[in-house]
Amino acid sequence: MAAGKRFKAALAKVDRNKGYAVKDAVELVKGNATAKFDETIEVAINLGVDPRHADQMVRGVCKLPSGTGRSLRVAVFAKDAKAEEAKKAGADIVGAEDLMKMIQDGQMDFDKVIATPDMMPLVGRLGQILGPKGMMPNPKVGTVTMDVAKAIADSKGGAVEFRVEKSGIIHAGIGKASFTEAALAANVSAFLGAIMKAKPTGAKGTYMQRVTLSSTMGPGVKIDVSEAAAS
Repeated sequence: MAAGKRFKAALAKVDRNKGYAVKDAVELVKGNATAKFDETIEVAINLGVDPRHADQMVRGVCKLPSGTGRSLRVAVFAKDAKAEEAKKAGADIVGAEDLMKMIQDGQMDFDKVIATPDMMPLVGRLGQILGPKGMMPNPKVGTVTMDVAKAIADSKGGAVEFRVEKSGIIHAGIGKASFTEAALAANVSAFLGAIMKAKPTGAKGTYMQRVTLSSTMGPGVKIDVSEAAAS
């Protein structure tokens, strides 16, 4: 079946005006993930915030109970004992000035960056490179820490960082189509719960306005916002 026909067939199964329960949305999205590769299951959340104001910024980290289905490569800025700790914990790249030089030269064969606090003056010089890629270490999401072993374990074990975009939307991959429906539903609920807990003090009116679940190649399925907000 051609991609266009496949999408139309999947779309026909979805009531575009209905807000589905998480369990039912997961069942629909997983059932519509018929591509020849293991599609990523993604969630998009429209929030009633204006992130241009500091008291309406939404960011944080959520450890998904079923993992992400991705094998992340982690780079760690650390020296001496902490560098050895990072290597033993499974970091893919560990360094200091040498790692900074690699990044400046465009060698970025990793998905996440962790740093010990003493390394931040060095890492700060890479802000223009790491920032736009969403890789800049930050203590608020646990990537600037002395406990590098835990940060590495969390990153490789299903921790997902989130940050609201200028348009008030948060996007995140929360699993793979090969996951069971129960595993996906658990991840969706955990992620929505983390977004609710991260509600900023300056948020006014309806905070969580729209939640859509989709697969890489499939149509979006709206989740009942009242259930999402109760997560």
